Amino acid sequence: MTDATHSYRKIAYDLRRAKQVERRMMFDALQILSRANFDIGEYQYTGFGSIFFVDFQLFHKYLGVTRLLNVEHVEGIQKRVEFNKPFDLVDLAFTSAAEVIPKLSVDRKHILWLDYDDHLKDWMLQDVVSALSRLAVGSLVLVTVDVEPPIRNGNPEDWEGYFRQQAGPFIPHTWTTEHFGRDKLPTVVRQLLARAIQSALTYREEVSFSPLFSFLYADTHEMYTVGGMVTSAKERRQLRQADFDSSPYVRRSLDEEPYRIRVPNLTRKERLYLDAHMPGPAGWTPADFELDGDEVAAYREIYRYYPNYVEAF
Repeated sequence: MTDATHSYRKIAYDLRRAKQVERRMMFDALQILSRANFDIGEYQYTGFGSIFFVDFQLFHKYLGVTRLLNVEHVEGIQKRVEFNKPFDLVDLAFTSAAEVIPKLSVDRKHILWLDYDDHLKDWMLQDVVSALSRLAVGSLVLVTVDVEPPIRNGNPEDWEGYFRQQAGPFIPHTWTTEHFGRDKLPTVVRQLLARAIQSALTYREEVSFSPLFSFLYADTHEMYTVGGMVTSAKERRQLRQADFDSSPYVRRSLDEEPYRIRVPNLTRKERLYLDAHMPGPAGWTPADFELDGDEVAAYREIYRYYPNYVEAF
């Protein structure tokens, strides 16, 4: 496995607006699953909390999850991770996901978020296949990767070479250099992950992957997240009972276009004004300040999930 990019040094994980909206949409969906008789509080959450542990705090406080495992493979920050652990019940594993996944109990349902902060690599695909080929039915697996060009100042030939080296077995034989244009890279990554997911379940009898999430967003780099549940017929029946009618971000097929999270740049005063008029009629724009209809429409879709940031004096 290659070295980590140490993204925790670049930006506070809890202040990334689009990332926080993504988290809150996921938690909204998990609460819906709870109402559909998925006992989410009894699941184990395994993720990459770094030194911030944002997901861990949300899982414990809002979903009642008490089995929490933080995986950290960046060397030299062990004491810092231990110091910032938010709850005593969080277990720490100072190793790679590749080492942890085979040790996850097959007798327990899991929520595993492989929240990578780098471009798609062969070992990430191996982690995805490893997880989906063994985790218990009912488990949720999510994967996040960077979909910016993997070679800076490169061209489609360079990017094609990169993906053929990293994901060759999952690339369709019909793909040519034209498939690796700059604007097509998010689709390349999405389809490669979909093929890895499907291949992982090839030998699991009567088990499939039921998609729930497919997000594109950008705080600094453009990122893509895919997620869903390992299901048998029983879980698929339960999922059909889940009320996702008011959840426009849910994606039930790997072939659907991702939900793009757009977060308008607003002042706190503007947000309070908009909130007072939400959801509001289609086409409405504020009379007291300039904000075009596209930005209002974007805010209407995410206002329920938009985090509150305020400076205390």
